[in-house]
Amino acid sequence: MLFLGIDLGTSSVKVAVVDGFTGKTLSTVQFPEAEAVIFSEKPGWAEQNPSQWWSDVQQCILKSHASKKYNPRDITAIGISYQMHGLVVVDKHGEVLRNSIIWCDSRAVILGEKAFQTIGKEKCLTHLLNSPGNFTAAKLAWVKENEPTLYGKIDKIMLPGDFIAMKLTGSITTSISALSEGVFWDFKDNELSKDIFRHFQFSTSLIPEIKNVFDSHGIISQSAAVHLQLSKTVVVSYKAGDQPNNALSLNVLNPSEVAAAAGTSGVIYSVSDLLVKDKESRVNTFAHVNHSPDKVRTGVLLCINGTGSVNRWVRQIINPSFSYREINQQAGSVSIGSDGVRIIPFGNGAERMLHNQIIGAHVLNIDLNKHSVAHIYRATQEGVACAMRYGLDIMRSNGIHPAVIKAGNANMFLSRVFARSFVNVTQVPVELWGTEGSVGAALGAGIGVGFYSKPGEAFIKRKAAEVIEPADKESSEELYQSWKRDLERFI
Repeated sequence: MLFLGIDLGTSSVKVAVVDGFTGKTLSTVQFPEAEAVIFSEKPGWAEQNPSQWWSDVQQCILKSHASKKYNPRDITAIGISYQMHGLVVVDKHGEVLRNSIIWCDSRAVILGEKAFQTIGKEKCLTHLLNSPGNFTAAKLAWVKENEPTLYGKIDKIMLPGDFIAMKLTGSITTSISALSEGVFWDFKDNELSKDIFRHFQFSTSLIPEIKNVFDSHGIISQSAAVHLQLSKTVVVSYKAGDQPNNALSLNVLNPSEVAAAAGTSGVIYSVSDLLVKDKESRVNTFAHVNHSPDKVRTGVLLCINGTGSVNRWVRQIINPSFSYREINQQAGSVSIGSDGVRIIPFGNGAERMLHNQIIGAHVLNIDLNKHSVAHIYRATQEGVACAMRYGLDIMRSNGIHPAVIKAGNANMFLSRVFARSFVNVTQVPVELWGTEGSVGAALGAGIGVGFYSKPGEAFIKRKAAEVIEPADKESSEELYQSWKRDLERFI
């Protein structure tokens, strides 16, 4: 029995096919090879075209089939992982009305802050576990206020993964996990938030049918099955945001277990059995994939927008012909601390852990007679690692003290400089696992159709490829404190 996983990222789409019986990953592919376009009409704006997502998903699935490593007709279920917090709006015919306002868009911060103050800080944090911030609900409020004619045509709103599932099946569904990441869900009352819908004057009819994360979200349509060379009985049986899904892919499902990722954004994600809230909403709490009203499983998420994005920017500015492998090799030629060069990597919209400030990215302390591009490469990766340590300290102030962090051996964790910098500045061991989001989505599909009787069974045949232990404590702490002092010049 084969399961197909789709990971709809900001930069590209990835697809994996996993054999449920052996646990082996038969194929992993990516499309497009170049990083996807983000439209930014005004400073702080970030949009993508949902129709382009769907085109890329189809191309990626067909590219996977072309590997000839499996029979597409043997695929029985599809799981979807997707970039969180984006807003997709469709009319009554399921037609997209505008570009998606994606996760790193900052235009709705003011509207979210107004809701935070009007509803009340304590009530928001107690019931929503977050400030409305610039999450999906606030983005929808921006559309309502600034594009009223278009808003009047909206029949349903969706998260990006809900949209891909709709294109596959023709059905529109969502989940408590998805609604919580949009800040539409009241955890105390276990229902759509009356406060949010009242404040923004939204109709609850905009919300699709609510299902469990692991559930049937529709059978593939005949046209999609024919085009994608799949059986007409394939079911979409799992949908989750990319960070809850990354945690699932690492078998992070129980309280006190912690996952990390360093893709376009940087994330540390801890599972809890409590309704955790940060008093300043610098880290955010959402429903994890295995959350239910009678069994609390929340995910406490630290997100840094400018992670892989700053690494990509530096590559494009200095030498776009260089591969990331070559960049990592050059970064490794420079000693810890990059001889004083510092990168502040916050150049991709409002940063929640910095109170939704937009402080920009900064390159500091360049000595024109001493520093080379290798120093910039290393300082970029150290800057990201230090930013994640800064966020981890906020999590620690909320009672989260990881003994070990699990991460997929992917994206920036492929760099030894970054992986060791992260471990050393946090002084927390990291287990690197040979998995990624699309594989997690495929395993989620298997859980959703009941092939695995419980989530943990999907990981029996999987184990960590490597464990990196902390070292260089004194020099790494010196690096972090120096970086922090430079950061404080801008906040």
